[in-house]
Amino acid sequence: MADEITWRRVDENDFPLLAQWLSRPHVARWWNHDPSAEAVLRGFGPAARGEEPSEDLLASVDGRPFGLVQCCFLSDYPDYAAELATLADVPAGAMTIDYPIGDPDRTGHGLGTRMIESVLHRIWTVHPSATCVIVPVVAANRNSWRALERAGLRKTAEGDLEPDNPIDDPTHHLYRTDRP
Repeated sequence: MADEITWRRVDENDFPLLAQWLSRPHVARWWNHDPSAEAVLRGFGPAARGEEPSEDLLASVDGRPFGLVQCCFLSDYPDYAAELATLADVPAGAMTIDYPIGDPDRTGHGLGTRMIESVLHRIWTVHPSATCVIVPVVAANRNSWRALERAGLRKTAEGDLEPDNPIDDPTHHLYRTDRP
């Protein structure tokens, strides 16, 4: 049996690790985020301090962190919800996630799928008002949308959204799973 994935909220002590992950080529390609200490503090500090409604969660196996999941209710970010609503229905209670595996030695072994399955279970448990999870993925990021599919999400739409990385085409796949 595979080791259980555990979760905890990111705190400021994790920022050097996040900066290291953000500078890794396999993360930097899809997460267009400055890995400098100042940018990590600016980007992750408000959630770590509870000043922002999103959750930044560190995923670990055997006490060893390997990935990050950001999750939030789309209603807390109305501009983003409105952008997604140009492609599909965004019901009340909809949440979204984003999920890099930071440790390059842990990629390509199915851990991304397990991480997504585990965080979905956490969402349904911790957020009783969550009705569904909607995840936009740049169409070119095949590894990401394949992990979503293996975790049971289904592609519900495709269309243009503003890409996180300006080098990407705007074509996105929209994946969704509803509360079981």
